[in-house]
Amino acid sequence: MSRAFVIVMDSVGIGGAPDADRFFNDGVPDTGANTLAHIAQACAGGRAEEGRSGPLHLPHLDALGLGAAVELASGDAAPGLGATPQGLWGAATEISPGKDTPSGHWELAGVPVPWEWHYFTEHENSFPTDLVARTCSLAGTEGILGNCHASGTMIIAELGEEHIRTGWPICYTSADSVFQIAAHEEHFGLDRLLKLCEDLAPTLHAMKVGRVIARPFTGEPGAFARTANRRDYAIPAPSPTLLDWAEGAGRVTHAIGKIGDIFSHRGVTHLHKGKSDADLGAHLIRLADEADEGSLTFANFVEFDSLYGHRRDVSGYARALEWFDGVAGAFMARLRPGDLAFFTADHGNDPTWTGTDHTRERVPLLGFGPGLGSRAIGQVGYVDLAASIAAHLDIPAQGPGKSFL
Repeated sequence: MSRAFVIVMDSVGIGGAPDADRFFNDGVPDTGANTLAHIAQACAGGRAEEGRSGPLHLPHLDALGLGAAVELASGDAAPGLGATPQGLWGAATEISPGKDTPSGHWELAGVPVPWEWHYFTEHENSFPTDLVARTCSLAGTEGILGNCHASGTMIIAELGEEHIRTGWPICYTSADSVFQIAAHEEHFGLDRLLKLCEDLAPTLHAMKVGRVIARPFTGEPGAFARTANRRDYAIPAPSPTLLDWAEGAGRVTHAIGKIGDIFSHRGVTHLHKGKSDADLGAHLIRLADEADEGSLTFANFVEFDSLYGHRRDVSGYARALEWFDGVAGAFMARLRPGDLAFFTADHGNDPTWTGTDHTRERVPLLGFGPGLGSRAIGQVGYVDLAASIAAHLDIPAQGPGKSFL
């Protein structure tokens, strides 16, 4: 029996989305955004020298066809990524009306989003009064702190001391369709925070807000730090996804990182979490050795996005890419005959772009398996990945995609 692996490099877009003019960062359309090409160009121009140096170096991913995928998607050059493709390679286009984590992952798993997400667009006093009242009622407090757009680390630094003094939860949002609650693990209580988010989630989901996110932290004023106990309460996908298809066919599924949360833990047999992408890389390499025959492993590596894309840190993003390329090489070296692995992304987050939001882009599809050889698949849809994985695993596909295998 064959195995399949889907590895999402969160936000590693390659430009060229045909509808980028409909999506914005600080009022500027995403037309021309290209996460990977612009990072590569900055590296080649000596503008990404913090903690690394020189042209972007991704020998394993480029050998699969990463540089060729950038050119196919957007026509842009990615200096340093010029290898002749040795894998299965192409570019995928999204149709869901969002450039967020759930939209991208669900569509890669065969389910386009059929609705418009709700966003809290006001930067101050972001939440309606009835939502604030509901939050206070569930939290047992007289008010909330924040109620604004904010960076998670910055708002904790600014309001953490007042949070400890008042006991009020810190509630904030971003350009994404999210409602985030930060609270101190000891002073507020981790279990209490998770229960608050879980109880509040149905209210937000009814509004078509994609996720309620618990953001626990510890420490004292001047030295607060978020912990690894984050939990996302995501709205369930509107129909069965690739994970459900595999589970329904009696296959074992492994979810690495945020995948369990993104898919509301549906179709997940085993969950593998960690404090960092380094931990998740170790899980991926281990599962290349240990995953069951006929299984599906679905992984998300989030730090490209969370640590570097939103913060517009080009050097940090480049360092993360070069680190991950080593993980990819070690992982691929362990795959067995008959295995198939795809490296892809869910959206873009160009660190050279204006604003702090994701960018609407096409994403790479890079396939590898011992004996698979080289093949160009051209421009395809996100949903075609799910159909292709289903075909490889010989399980029924229920979505609109078509296999390119």
